[in-house]
Amino acid sequence: MEIFTLIYMSVLSGVGLAMDAFSVSLANGLNEPCMKRRKMCGIAGTFAFFQALMPMLGWLLVHYLVIWFDVLKPYVPWAAFLILGFIGGKMLYEGITSKCECEDKPGVGFWSLVVQGIATSIDALSVGTTIPEYNVIEALVSSLIIAAVTFVICMAGLVIGRKAGTKLAGKAGILGGVILIFIGLKILIESFLK
Repeated sequence: MEIFTLIYMSVLSGVGLAMDAFSVSLANGLNEPCMKRRKMCGIAGTFAFFQALMPMLGWLLVHYLVIWFDVLKPYVPWAAFLILGFIGGKMLYEGITSKCECEDKPGVGFWSLVVQGIATSIDALSVGTTIPEYNVIEALVSSLIIAAVTFVICMAGLVIGRKAGTKLAGKAGILGGVILIFIGLKILIESFLK
């Protein structure tokens, strides 16, 4: 495969796949307006990791476990919907009941972040299934490009969310929760439209 085509297609895939992660990053920034840069890099890095991992898993599934993937495929949108709905509902509840200021907000924890990373990147499995003609190096390069694009987009979402969260103060957690629930619904509805 020509290298420029590989890069071009990977960047486009990365932008498309990162939109859910961008929205969740925005919600995380809204929920924690005093987030430190180190944590922002950790969050964006987590999303980038899962966005690289899932296409590689999809590629492996196509090459080695196609039968299993077809069996699990209908359940993927439901899993994303339930996970994001739960996390969004929790954020919504905490935003409604909490009156704490910036310093008191714990923000997203490690396991919640891992769950968010999986839920927002699960659709990237399908990218791996659409590139069966790639060899292992091309698939890996494509996944790494997708990860880099995701990292940049998620950092932008966190910065925007943080700035808006500072302005919105107490309502930011509510808005963040609603965004996560909406993303879960979007993933589920899109699965019915395919």
